[in-house]
Parts: sequence; structure tokens; C-alpha cells
Amino acid sequence: MLLCGLPKPSAKPKTAADRAARVKKILATLDQMYPNVTCALHHSNAWELLVATILSAQCTDKRVNMVTPGLFKKYPTIRDFASVSQDELAQDIKSTGFFNNKAKSVIGAAKKVLNDFSGEIPQDIDKLLTVPGAARKTANVVLGTAFGIASGVVVDTHVQRISHRLDLTKEAEPVKIEKDLMKIIPKEKWILFSHQIIHLGRGPCVARNPKCAECKLDPLCYSKDKTV
Repeated sequence: MLLCGLPKPSAKPKTAADRAARVKKILATLDQMYPNVTCALHHSNAWELLVATILSAQCTDKRVNMVTPGLFKKYPTIRDFASVSQDELAQDIKSTGFFNNKAKSVIGAAKKVLNDFSGEIPQDIDKLLTVPGAARKTANVVLGTAFGIASGVVVDTHVQRISHRLDLTKEAEPVKIEKDLMKIIPKEKWILFSHQIIHLGRGPCVARNPKCAECKLDPLCYSKDKTV
């Protein structure tokens, strides 16, 4: 039943000042709910995080974390990834889905990092975006988690869904959603905010039948698909 739960949600803000105040309350509440969260993908360095993030496209982090220990044991260095055949790597990562494209991206990324960046993951968003498989979401994950560089806001399916529910954007495209979020979220919060929203999306704010009664953001949310 799509009725607002208790406590009753606040009224939709009408002014810029009201909207800004509401965003502050949302951020403060997220800090209470998820104060120290970080990326769920297991990794020991920036390269491993890049590989894991590429593999996570259209795949759960849980599945990726099941695949990567054996993968990084078999291919311990970037050079190992650069020299493997696409067919062999595809078989190694088959359970993550879209394995042929992902294998091509990972091998291309390894060669690019070795040839153009001396084997080091570039700590610059524009340079990192030239690496195969590193679109904005992936680049933001790597720079934010591995280096603490706030290059933007990670927009995955959870961030996209919840940003709409919380009325933080009306855009549909991830790049446009990211721009909207970067305007209203303080830069020092970009990295943590993304992780917090992703955890929220895996917790109470699931895609279907969100558990609004369990969510501390309930009083600030006026989404049409709220549940009791």
C-alpha cells in the first residue's frame, strides 16, 4: 500500500533556501546511518580496484568479490593482464556476465596503463577516462576510493534510483544526474555520499517495496512509491 509511513514526511521545499536546508538534513542523517562506509569491492591497490569496478558492471559486488581473489592470484601484475589472451580471461571472469567485453576492456586497460602511464593508475580524471573500461562511474570509484580524490559523484543504479526518490534530480542520464548532485552536495562529501547512498540502496531503499519504516530518511522523503 503506497501510503506515507510515520513520522509524516516534511512538506516539499518551495524555496532554494528550503531545498538547501533539506539537503543538509539528508546528509546529516546519512552520516548517522552510515558514518564510515567505503567501497564494497575487495582490492589491495588501485589497479585491482579498477579491474574489480570494470567487472562490477551489470553484476553484483558479491559476485565480483568471489571472482577476484583467484583472478588476482592468477594474474598478480598489470603485465600479466596485458599479456593474457582475451578468450582465456573471458573464461576466468565468465560468471560476472558480459565477459567478452569485460575481458577486452581489462586487457586494453592494462596495456594503456603500461604504455601511457608507466604502469601507474593516473590520478587525473581526464587521463583516467582515456583508459578502456573507465567511464565516469568507474573513474570516480577508483579516484575516490584508492586515492581520496573527489573527482565527481559515483552514479550507479542505486544512486540513480535514490536520487530520484529523494528529489535531488529529475534527470535520467547518469552524467546529468552527477552534475546535479555535484551542485548540491559539498565536494568534501562527494566520495562518502556515493558510498552511503549505495549502502542505502542495498538496505532499506530497495528498488521494489522499499522498507521506509526502517529508514531514518523517511521524514525527509516524499517519494510517490513510499510504503508504510
